[in-house]
Parts: sequence; C-alpha cells; structure tokens
Amino acid sequence: MRALPHVLAAPKEGAAISHLCLRPERNARKFVDEITLTKAQGIPGERWMTQPWVRTENGDPHPGIQVCVIPKRVLDLVWSPKDDALFPGDTFTADLDMTEANLPEGQYLSVGSAVLRVSEVFNDACVKWKARYGQPVFDWVRTPEYRKLRLRGILCSIEKDGVVRSGDVMRKIDRI
Repeated sequence: MRALPHVLAAPKEGAAISHLCLRPERNARKFVDEITLTKAQGIPGERWMTQPWVRTENGDPHPGIQVCVIPKRVLDLVWSPKDDALFPGDTFTADLDMTEANLPEGQYLSVGSAVLRVSEVFNDACVKWKARYGQPVFDWVRTPEYRKLRLRGILCSIEKDGVVRSGDVMRKIDRI
C-alpha cells in the first residue's frame, strides 16, 4: 500500500516500451527486441489464436486480449529477473498511468507503427499471478476499490497492424 502513491505518479502520456515478451505457449516466455502486431492474428508466434483465456460468444479468441501491458512501476515491485521468477507474460511494459481516468475503455494508443485500443476486458490477474508473486500481491491488484486503478495493467485489441520495438513510445491518440 505504501507503493501506491509511487505507482499512481506514473506519467500520463509518452511512455517508453520495455520488456517485449512473446508467450508462445503456456508458461513459456521469449524476450525480443521487436514484435509484429496484426489485427487478424494478434501477435504471430503467440498462443492467442490457439489458447485464449477469453473467447467471444461464437468461440473466437477475444480481440480485447491480444495485447497485455503492465505498468512498469507495478512490475518493478513484484518481479525481479534475478529471482528466477517467471515474467508475468505481458506483451510489454510501460511507465504509464493505466487508470481508467487516464486510459478509458476505447482509448486509442499509438506505439511503434501499430495502434491499440484499450479493451473493456479487465485484467484481474490469474491464479498463476498469485502463485508466482504471492497472495498479498494478488489481493492488492484485485482489491475492488482499486479496480479503476488497473494495477495489473490494461488489455488491448490491435486496431492497426504494425511493429513495436523496445524503446518505442506509447502515446494516446484520438483516432486511427
């Protein structure tokens, strides 16, 4: 709880991307310098098309979970690569205020040559998050009164195909 003011002090705009991560299969992570994003296929080489954790009513992978972005300040609190703990698996990390007030559902984000849209799907952390980082961290990111803070990060759909590279800057935009 003492870290909350620091987390909420993240910049509201213009965050550099770090920790580009592919999830080719469950519990597998591959760090890369560049990721291709496609509206139709999500991220080539990822499991979104074959093993999504949310599906639409007709059984297709939910487009709102194509990209996961975790706040860098939260990641810095829970994960250390030196601990051999598995990276959470978010597509990338950004030092950005991810609250509903700053990034409302539907907000467009330009990053690299791609455009994302903040999804209506809430990232409430999974059981694996609890196992890796502990019950207190799991409870913290899921606290009902903090829901609007999106401590676990945002989920996005890909609205315009493109490439994202480590160091690219994520910016809010009004439209595609």
